[in-house]
Amino acid sequence: MANKNRGLGRGLSALMADVTQETEARGADTPTRRADTRLPIEKVQPNPDQPRRRFGETELQELADSLREKGIIQPLIVRQHPPGSDTFQIVAGERRWRAAQMAGLHEVPVIVREYDDTEVLEIAIIENIQRADLNPVEEAAGYRQLMEKFGHTQERLAEALGKSRSHIANSIRLLALPDGVREMLSDGRLTAGHARALVVAEDPMALARQVVAKGLSVRETEALVRRETKGDEKPRKTSDPRPEKDADTRALEADLSAALKMKVVVDHPPGQEAGRLTISYTSLEQLDDLCRLLGG
Repeated sequence: MANKNRGLGRGLSALMADVTQETEARGADTPTRRADTRLPIEKVQPNPDQPRRRFGETELQELADSLREKGIIQPLIVRQHPPGSDTFQIVAGERRWRAAQMAGLHEVPVIVREYDDTEVLEIAIIENIQRADLNPVEEAAGYRQLMEKFGHTQERLAEALGKSRSHIANSIRLLALPDGVREMLSDGRLTAGHARALVVAEDPMALARQVVAKGLSVRETEALVRRETKGDEKPRKTSDPRPEKDADTRALEADLSAALKMKVVVDHPPGQEAGRLTISYTSLEQLDDLCRLLGG
């Protein structure tokens, strides 16, 4: 296993440069890369930690037809695995490898790199996220892999991968949903917005079925969850100007409160850029702690 003390992002710009050029050529203007060598296709194996789990058969067949006619334009990136053996593990380009098998190709062009386990997983996640190939569940699983296997924090992931802290947190939160709801999210029956609203529901599976059956929007789903969560609680008076908070805002409040160990309230009027964040402390010691945090 890679060293947990290794900071995510060491050489990340170089990894991202590799990934940026990994997009499959779709036209004459797409630059190609020179392969280091060609390998028998049976000597190349997929990465078991690859976050992408679904490969559309139609898209693979279309790519296989193209490879059968034109060959593989962009080489795969691989690493020798295990070290010293004659077998290689795919770092980027598994979709091309699968299509090459379908096309009956016997060899694939490759670029050989020396990457550790962390860098391989980083590249797999970056490659798929950049090309929007991951569904929300796969994306969340990739983030969790980086955190659990290599000890990275949400803040460090957000910084290195160019995502917001709330995006990472909200993605990982989706993994708490029941298997059935995650399946609906994976196959596109639910969007990530629907799923985020369902995370706080007492029975997300039952509500997910309603959402799919009725074709509810994200806002309608949030309202459905609020009704289920509040039960017989009296509705807010119409004279109260404060709008109901959406699931993302409530989740952000919970994350900040947990991180600071103080109550945090986020008031963000819909449709506006400005808002208010209120931190409540219960003792002078907490105030001192907060001042130290804000003072860097």
